[in-house]
Amino acid sequence: MAYELLVLDVDGTLVNSHKQISDITRDAILECQENGIRVAIASGRCTEGIRHQAKEIHLDEYGGYIISFNGGRITNFQTGEVIYDIPLPKGMIHELYDYSVQEKTGILTYNEGKIVSHSDTDEYIVMDAKGCDIPIWVPEDFHRDVTFDGNKVILTGNPQQLEALEPKAAKDFEGRLSVYRSEGFYLEMMPLGVDKAYGVSKLLERLGYRRSQIVCCGDGFNDLPMIEYAGLGVAMDNAPEELKQLADYIAPSCDEDGLVDVIERFIKDW
Repeated sequence: MAYELLVLDVDGTLVNSHKQISDITRDAILECQENGIRVAIASGRCTEGIRHQAKEIHLDEYGGYIISFNGGRITNFQTGEVIYDIPLPKGMIHELYDYSVQEKTGILTYNEGKIVSHSDTDEYIVMDAKGCDIPIWVPEDFHRDVTFDGNKVILTGNPQQLEALEPKAAKDFEGRLSVYRSEGFYLEMMPLGVDKAYGVSKLLERLGYRRSQIVCCGDGFNDLPMIEYAGLGVAMDNAPEELKQLADYIAPSCDEDGLVDVIERFIKDW
């Protein structure tokens, strides 16, 4: 099977546990692109939060793509063109803010390269800001000052709290939002039907590829839809067992340059 598109999650997949892209992984991805393989990053992060990694693997040079917000937006990193974008329903951010207060969770969303949140000290929100290298804005009055729709909202809290809240939130917003955890401490509130597989499918339409021509690699709960969707779905060895059980192939961990193994084993035929 000739694969034409390689889709990569960021944390725990493209970057290692030190949040770095190793030299050998970067070089293998560059070699793919030099030989005509398209590369895309698919992440729950906002678009700006992936810019450093995209630059490091030269997506700007080779016309690669960023699938951000867990599939809610697709950007050509070379041209800056947004080729697909789906926001939350009108007013949903305000409803979710009230829901976070009711359920005693943190809340964050994104706008114009910033995290918008109830707090700039919540440990899980600070973690996301550091990972994305973007600032946090705390509106004085959330309902008055937040006037955009946004692509997604994340509810934050300790893993036990969000594990219990996930089925409740899914029922509370049934038929209106897609609800799932990306990490134990992040509960993603997405436009209905939107996930990484949805974003990948929209990119395939743009490029004219078939599902059988793509390899998707990831390690988180939010990677499961694209791993199941892909012609070859790869879970990193550092992924949860539930994810590995549903993958077509289990690669070595992100700290063992697992993407190099995938490229050598399944993609490299030049």
